[in-house]
Amino acid sequence: MVLPKTVSSQAKIRFQDCDPFNHLNNGKYIDYFMNHREDELINAYDLDIYKMAKTEGKSWVSTSNQIVYLKPALLMEVVNIESQLIYFDNSNLKVEMRMYNEDKSHLKSIIWCGFTHYSLLTQKREIHSEDLMSFFGRVLHPTENQTFDKRIQNLFA
Repeated sequence: MVLPKTVSSQAKIRFQDCDPFNHLNNGKYIDYFMNHREDELINAYDLDIYKMAKTEGKSWVSTSNQIVYLKPALLMEVVNIESQLIYFDNSNLKVEMRMYNEDKSHLKSIIWCGFTHYSLLTQKREIHSEDLMSFFGRVLHPTENQTFDKRIQNLFA
């Protein structure tokens, strides 16, 4: 079965997540990105990280976020969010996520998130299983850029 390398979903910007200017609060962008990714891991790949944590005692912890805000997301606006795995190794993942307006004509924000596989039982870094490594290899969709700054530069070149 061919798995999608890029997954997407829509979200509506909610009142409680906005600042007094009716813009999505900067800190809330990460919430929207993470909610999208968690949902799409289940929808597109049948990978439930919370079930995995409960049954295997393993999951991923967030280790880094690099984000740029390009255009505001507005109260009650429908946005499209896309994400893809751009890097992995034996215990780390890097995911790029992009937020667009509803018709995808304007990029609003882009983030690179780093995650480390982690044992909830031993409280230490965990090595990805062979099955996970194989799965990551099937869905990997790297960008041409090795750094976040270069990625942003090239998006607008």
